[in-house]
Amino acid sequence: MGKVTGFLEYERVDTPYRDVEERVNDWSEVQVGPSMESVRTQAARCMDCGVPFCNNGCPLGNIIPDWNDLLYRDKMEDALVRLHSTNNFPEFTGFVCPAPCEEACVLGINANPVSIKQIELEIIQNGWEQGWIRPVIPQRRSGRSVAVVGSGPSGLAAAQQLNRAGHTVTLFEKNDRIGGLLRYGIPEFKLEKRFVDRRIEQMREEGVSFQTGVQVGVDLSVSDLRKSFDAVLLCLGSEQPRDLPIEGRDLDGVHFAMDFLRQQNRRCEGDVVDSDSEIMATGKNVVVLGGGDTGSDCIGTSHRQKANSVTSIELLERPPDQRSATTPWPMWSLKFRTSSSHLEGGTREYSILTKRFEGSGGKIERLHAVRVEFGPPDETGRPVMSEVPGSDFVVSADLVLLAMGFVHPVHGGLVEDLGVRLDPRGNIEANLKDFTTSEPGVFAAGDCRRGQSLVVWAIWEGREAARAVDGYLCGRSRLQSRTSFV
Repeated sequence: MGKVTGFLEYERVDTPYRDVEERVNDWSEVQVGPSMESVRTQAARCMDCGVPFCNNGCPLGNIIPDWNDLLYRDKMEDALVRLHSTNNFPEFTGFVCPAPCEEACVLGINANPVSIKQIELEIIQNGWEQGWIRPVIPQRRSGRSVAVVGSGPSGLAAAQQLNRAGHTVTLFEKNDRIGGLLRYGIPEFKLEKRFVDRRIEQMREEGVSFQTGVQVGVDLSVSDLRKSFDAVLLCLGSEQPRDLPIEGRDLDGVHFAMDFLRQQNRRCEGDVVDSDSEIMATGKNVVVLGGGDTGSDCIGTSHRQKANSVTSIELLERPPDQRSATTPWPMWSLKFRTSSSHLEGGTREYSILTKRFEGSGGKIERLHAVRVEFGPPDETGRPVMSEVPGSDFVVSADLVLLAMGFVHPVHGGLVEDLGVRLDPRGNIEANLKDFTTSEPGVFAAGDCRRGQSLVVWAIWEGREAARAVDGYLCGRSRLQSRTSFV
């Protein structure tokens, strides 16, 4: 604990953003880095709470009080070491994690919680600036080889851990660049890809082999994969989007959100998108169906593409402004949240059911919707939804983006060819103890195993699965473990 009375003396200062008028005209990071003096002041708010619930709130088990104290006492390199001990990529979580640790902060019971996420980000950014982050090359090799399929946060974390354990690791990615969701799912203004690239370069220097443009199950057969490696770890993500099979779904202008986001990320990389399949919001009335992070990303991207209007529609009720009684501390709270993209403009609507799409000449022009209300729960525990009589209305729409989440990993190709067992939700079945699938020597981690989730959970699963694979290959593992409480 850096300063005993810090939490009494200092108020929380939230992450500053660049002016809206400036940031919507470029694709650069929306945040403004605070001064180190300001960060130390925020770290001083961390209190000697006895039982630091933030550790449990964070899936990675980040030792938050320790690095808050070290930062406050100007022991920056020690703070970096403590941060890296549980998290391979603190800059990824520092930029895009919703910070469940802050929801569990003891100070948050009756005051504003410690700004843990921003402190984490400043520790890691300072570490890069000082040149303290260098390749960690294993002293000896085990003679065992591992294939990691998928280069999102889970695959990257697993590959780095397994390589540092001494195994020969090859990471396969079907796209032309490494990064998975980090590369083509999260917009540039939330996570600039230079931060991903420097980690990839670090891992390459450590000895990880990257194979891009290789779709396992298509370009590389499953039989060849199994013959070439001692173990296989699947980190495929959850890429099958939830569809909306209503009238007019086939109209031109109705697209999955990820197709829209992926194209813009490619433009930011300098790629030229085929004009015949181009999805652009410029000058259009955009409607985003879905109020989660993907929907928010579509809103921010539409603003930067200079949409005429942006409307976000969510089926569920608007959350309360303050923590709901159904999600008491230290749980992740159900409450109304506003992202940087929401602050840039547009309209947000709740409790609305889209009934059908309508257009002419094969192109979307409007959607028909109705307001809904939710009554007492049924026998399954879910609130009963009913349409409000006479509440039908029409929304003009030149572009509709379906951002309603993802249901499970893509089954065609690799998953089907491997023959791994699936759980009732269509995810790859593997437990949290050893991450083994129904096929010997094949493991699964991340969203393809747990379902659509957070980057921080993906990194945790990648680390834990790497430990399980290491144990499988060597009899026991020396990699650090963090036992999940969820």
